[in-house]
Amino acid sequence: MSATVELTKENFDQTVTDNEFVLIDFWAEWCGPCKQFAPVYEKAAEDNPDLVFGKVDTEAQPELAAAFGIQSIPTLMIVRDQVAVFAQPGALPQAALTDVIGQARKLDMDQVRRQIAEQQQSGTQDA
Repeated sequence: MSATVELTKENFDQTVTDNEFVLIDFWAEWCGPCKQFAPVYEKAAEDNPDLVFGKVDTEAQPELAAAFGIQSIPTLMIVRDQVAVFAQPGALPQAALTDVIGQARKLDMDQVRRQIAEQQQSGTQDA
């Protein structure tokens, strides 16, 4: 059984809302680097059973790819408490993926939300 969850426009919002920590791999069948990244991502999912590892097939779910402005694949995104805290294109090696997950686990989400609120306030003041 796969440790990853296929995300579609039907289950995406629910998955992100219901889970505190979601990793999302945007990929496509024809993408060579995506296929290289797949076993790395699957292993990380097995190593972190407390986290949700989702996969979005950009060919089958173009609306999701467009909604997140995905320009190149694979792209890894991490969402914590419904806030995207990481997004990077490219196939990460196992050590880098482990490091990114560790950093995302350590984030103080209250601080992240404060920073977002401050950025939004300063953005409205500049307008």
